[in-house]
Amino acid sequence: MESIFLNLADKLMSQLHEGETLTLSLGGEQSTFTRFSQSRIRQTGRVDESDVALTLMRDQRRSIGVISLSGDLDLDETSALTELEKLRNEVGNLPEDPYIVLPEGDLKSRAANPGRLLAPEDTAAALTPAMQGVDLAGIWSSGNIFRGVATSTGQRHWFETETFSLDYSLITPAEKMVKATFAGSEWDQDKYERFMADSIKKLRMMEQSPKKIEPGEYRTYIASAGVADFLNMFSWGGVSEAAIRQGESAFGKMRNEDATLSPLFSLSEDFRSGLVPRFNGNGEMAPELTELIVNGQLENTLVSSRTAKEYGVESNFATEGEGLRSPVMSGGTLDEDQILDELGTGVYLSNLHYLNWSDRIGGRITGMTRYACFWVENGEIIAPIENMRFDDSIYRFLGFNLEAVTSQVQVNPDVGTYDGRAVSAVVCPGILLKAFALTL
Repeated sequence: MESIFLNLADKLMSQLHEGETLTLSLGGEQSTFTRFSQSRIRQTGRVDESDVALTLMRDQRRSIGVISLSGDLDLDETSALTELEKLRNEVGNLPEDPYIVLPEGDLKSRAANPGRLLAPEDTAAALTPAMQGVDLAGIWSSGNIFRGVATSTGQRHWFETETFSLDYSLITPAEKMVKATFAGSEWDQDKYERFMADSIKKLRMMEQSPKKIEPGEYRTYIASAGVADFLNMFSWGGVSEAAIRQGESAFGKMRNEDATLSPLFSLSEDFRSGLVPRFNGNGEMAPELTELIVNGQLENTLVSSRTAKEYGVESNFATEGEGLRSPVMSGGTLDEDQILDELGTGVYLSNLHYLNWSDRIGGRITGMTRYACFWVENGEIIAPIENMRFDDSIYRFLGFNLEAVTSQVQVNPDVGTYDGRAVSAVVCPGILLKAFALTL
């Protein structure tokens, strides 16, 4: 697909008229999927698809169209040229965009991260034995994901990676659940079986009668998957420079009122793992590392070239939406073997659900506890808790109530497939809180 994309780009760029600028952005995958229900394979299949977005710019205007690639270069060239002509007819009728960003330079990059994946024919034998005896529902995804960008200024970028994920829930007869995701790029059968055994251990705990706890503030441990849910919220009215400038960011208080988070909290946009492409849809290359929050202090935000043009600041080549693509939260000193002892008596939250801002400007997030959340007494898990709603501010639970951060960090992949398999992931530890507000 890479050669087809590059040949297609050369063909389209050669057909541009004077004053036209064109950017092509490709997303695609070659994946196998297997759906499980009651620990049995119910459906399996393969997806081989690629879409290219064409952005034509002329006279401070831009028009965008999308085509699907067939893999036949002649057919794809015909389809792309037809779409280009359609954009030409549209672009002149659109209003001017004062903050339009034209591609610059002729930078080229290529990154390929091959993995060691299960062969499709080996999937059933490798996955199903470890899940016998429980009710498991989930999706297995495996294969190659690729991204590409080409511009009429000569930029050419390509990224591909081979990954797998098993995103699943284990379900008790009373329909209580344990949710987990086993993912990576190098298949390890022993590691998978240990991971599944740990989930089944939690499932057995969930079979106990749940404990109802009253609304209030509780000493709380939130595992890495739950922390990742919080960090994902920062892409929505958080670390965006435009959102801060427009008064719509939870971090506005850090910029304008000298508010801080805990010295134990540090967050970066870190591409050094190679999990995510550094280039954005305009072909711009982000720095390998951008420190956003350092020891509780807001040091940088994500700034797109469009925002830089509008507000006269320097861009760090974020995406136009200025969301996190490769967030990494720094670990601390709490050993995972000591979590229950350090928690003492309180709540252990494995996963969170239905998160939303309840007061974005004030940094308040609400959501539900779900999937293997437990009541702990004197360092021992006593019983699962009934689902509870929480509502608390990042300036509390990531501020003065943040007591400790685990030394181990985990990769929490985005397993979304709405527009194809995602490549993003949140790398973060678990956190121990002095208090966390459970409200309903």
